Amino acid sequence: MTSLKRTDRSKKLILEAADAAFREFGFENTSVEDIAERAGLTRKTVYNLFGSKEEIALSLIARVEANDTGYRELIARNIAVSDLLELVFMDSASWCVANPSLARRALAPSIRPSLEPPSDRPSFQGLVRDVLILGQQQGLIRRDEDANYLALVLLGVYGQAMLNSLAGEQFDQSQIRRLVRIVVEGIGRQT
Repeated sequence: MTSLKRTDRSKKLILEAADAAFREFGFENTSVEDIAERAGLTRKTVYNLFGSKEEIALSLIARVEANDTGYRELIARNIAVSDLLELVFMDSASWCVANPSLARRALAPSIRPSLEPPSDRPSFQGLVRDVLILGQQQGLIRRDEDANYLALVLLGVYGQAMLNSLAGEQFDQSQIRRLVRIVVEGIGRQT
């Protein structure tokens, strides 16, 4: 950590403090002052590095989305698409349950997603799209529809199921497997 520039070190402290505070108190009940205090920094420093609490939350979500190397390796190894989708969504669901206030923001963004995932950064939408492209190559996912569109359909169904779960409805691993099976059958190859 000593090799990091002071700004980078401060950003890291802020993100770690915000992550802990959001998990403990939730996004709505955490203030920038709480984050600054946990990080051992001033409120002014936090605002100099992040424009708002929302920007901090989005940075935490982006950090999770950027951690897709393991999935990318499985795509390169041509793993069966249904197994890979199940793994991706199981891992995502675990993160959502552990981070409910951030998950709500990620699952119901204030800006509607576009058909194309962001090109300037890794995203969950881009990862799911790439898994579906693999499924198209494997002949398991229909090829007559754009993988970007299929990804939005799948993410819409998954996002709603997770939001229901975070609102108190039971949603366990067997339901994720069921969701993946139903969606893969629905977007599966045409007969």
